[in-house]
Amino acid sequence: MSKSLLNHINYPVDLRKLSNDDLPKLAQELRQSIIDIVAVKEGHLGASLGVVELTIALHYVYNTPEDLLIWDVGHQAYGHKLLTGRKADFHTNRQLNGISGFPKRKESVFDAFGVGHSSTSISAALGMAIASKLKGDTQKHHIAVIGDASIASGMAFEGLNHAGVTDANLLVILNDNAIGIDPSVGALKQYLTNVKKGTQKQDNIFEALNFDYSGPIDGHDLPKLISELQRLKTVKGPKFLHVITTKGKGLKLAEDNQVKYHAPGKFNASTGELLAKSNSIEPPKYQDVFGETIVELAKKNKAIIGITPAMPTGSSLKYMMEEIPDRAFDVGIAEQHAVTLAAGMATQGLIPFCNIYSTFLQRAYDQVIHDVALQNLPVIFCLDRAGLVGEDGATHHGVFDFGYLRCIPNLIIFSPRNAIELRNIMYTAQLGLNQPIAIRYPRGRGHLLDWKISFKSIEIGKNLCLKKGNSLAILTTGTIAHSVTSIIEKSDVYKDVGHYDIRFIKPLDTDLLHNIFKQYSSILTIEDGVIIGGMGSAIIEFANTHHYNIPIRTLGVPDQFIEHGKVNELQNLIGIDTEALIKEINQLIFEL
Repeated sequence: MSKSLLNHINYPVDLRKLSNDDLPKLAQELRQSIIDIVAVKEGHLGASLGVVELTIALHYVYNTPEDLLIWDVGHQAYGHKLLTGRKADFHTNRQLNGISGFPKRKESVFDAFGVGHSSTSISAALGMAIASKLKGDTQKHHIAVIGDASIASGMAFEGLNHAGVTDANLLVILNDNAIGIDPSVGALKQYLTNVKKGTQKQDNIFEALNFDYSGPIDGHDLPKLISELQRLKTVKGPKFLHVITTKGKGLKLAEDNQVKYHAPGKFNASTGELLAKSNSIEPPKYQDVFGETIVELAKKNKAIIGITPAMPTGSSLKYMMEEIPDRAFDVGIAEQHAVTLAAGMATQGLIPFCNIYSTFLQRAYDQVIHDVALQNLPVIFCLDRAGLVGEDGATHHGVFDFGYLRCIPNLIIFSPRNAIELRNIMYTAQLGLNQPIAIRYPRGRGHLLDWKISFKSIEIGKNLCLKKGNSLAILTTGTIAHSVTSIIEKSDVYKDVGHYDIRFIKPLDTDLLHNIFKQYSSILTIEDGVIIGGMGSAIIEFANTHHYNIPIRTLGVPDQFIEHGKVNELQNLIGIDTEALIKEINQLIFEL
């Protein structure tokens, strides 16, 4: 049995000692290592398998970390991490206190830029290239690796547009596999398809932007990759290399089902078969409640439109795209466009449901303010993955939405505590609102099996009393209400504790709040978003405005970025898991 090459490679300097003939064997070992680890520990699989040869070639040809390498988004960087000093720790990937699932500057000098959201690599690499020139360093190389889905985003084109009028030592590598998380969409996807087929008759778009274009070449042909990268090192100014790869390369099932194997969960490393899950009936995921409900509503209301920026599977808008394809749109990785597209539709009497992950709506903040709220257009924002999302970590937690949305005039903000509430607010919104609304709900499953019941309209701005009391009032928003209910209904110790569902963060139910402040001696607010600017802040502002002077304790996400780990682990860290809540509630009762 031949000795392992990967075992003797800790950093790229070790890689560069190998002969070209050794590299295909190393690629095989690296690919198998990724499969073996992700099969057990979970994570992003297909993207990293697809760039194994490209990863090796880049570190082999370029003098990283002195030469700066940036991976767009970072789903594809597992091989990069294994070759850059993190092999021994890779089993901790995405786990609490382990390494991040994305490139991260404080984790390694080889991670030139922190990523997690798409389409930032070209701008960042160009900034670095200009900085190198200004400092007189003309030998340093700057490489951005970006996918065909990410390059269609507006920010990527902003970077290309600027780079094309510079003489920066920048190489943009297009990793073209015709898929992001879901299949790529749009006219640029068709253009790249025509380029690959050799049927593109128009001028090359990248050459038109003043890039020295080469390709397309086979991204799994190591000798060809190395030869071309070595040639490009001698070319001055902005360069563009078009590389064709297969997402999931080397694992047949991952190649055949690229959407499922983007992040497949646990699977058999030998066969690729996903591990069987429990046959027990589980409550639906919130994304599926959205997906099934919008189809049900759209079949009755012809004005309803569904919009998502490149997340039809993750948001479950795919259900509507399958059943009513002419009224459901995947616009690609283009959150700004998605929001303003929805605004345009709303001006014409349509009812757009714009489904965007909470963390990604941050990318379209100006459009929410300027194009929707300022014009008071009734766009319905459905913010999936709100709150702590778990192993994807700081780049993906949807914890800022209360803080960045609550200050916007005209905008209703609703946080359902269960699937029925989500279903009913969607029904209510499509009946006809005269202003926009943001509905935020978490990743994962709810708690109700019997959720698909008859629709019931919700009164806008009306919050709920879930349990009456007379000493401590607990105010929760969203699904964390379930945790509090499970605590205070167990024992007579909590008989004087009241519980209120602040489902409308805006507008606040002022009548209910006046009653709470007059009736109770102390208030505890709990939320899964940032405390600064969140629901607790809204309650404190109300108390200040109306001169109430009782203790208010706020729990939520503190003023820091929360790293990766399981959701329950992260809730424990910030003191909003069940055990921590019991201690907090008991302490407040004792103080009273």
